[in-house]
Amino acid sequence: MKIDLKMLTRTAILLALTVAFQTLALPQPVTGPLVNASLFVSAGFVGVLSGSLIGAITPWIAYLVGTMKLAPALPIIMAGNISLVVVFGLLSKYNQYVAFLAAAVTKWLVMTAGVRMILLPSVKVPAPVVTTLTIAQLWTALGGAVLALAVLAALRTWEKRQVKG
Repeated sequence: MKIDLKMLTRTAILLALTVAFQTLALPQPVTGPLVNASLFVSAGFVGVLSGSLIGAITPWIAYLVGTMKLAPALPIIMAGNISLVVVFGLLSKYNQYVAFLAAAVTKWLVMTAGVRMILLPSVKVPAPVVTTLTIAQLWTALGGAVLALAVLAALRTWEKRQVKG
């Protein structure tokens, strides 16, 4: 992967957009799909490295600004985000729809396993938070996939016009 000014600029813009979504203090059923859409778009439009960086940074920012209050969950969220980005990045070359679905399911599995095997044995976590960190991740990732499908199509059309123009 070539790291150049275009890649850095696009990553910075997508990171800023993702952070903006997080800090709007919207309900999780709104924020989750927007953040996941940003992860899909960063992986699909900029690359897996970009998406992975955004997926690793944004949970920490959410914690620092107070929208995520459970520090022990940060590594699990990071792992879920990065797994979504990597699976989507690897599979989208072959079939974008399968890539979206596989990435969403992988994120859900990674986060559910992390919560059940790492977080719950060591930290008392309220049931609504467990739901937010497990099954809700599948639905918000699928919602993000639908949004990202439209955004990626628009970005690809825009990029083709830029090349011709």
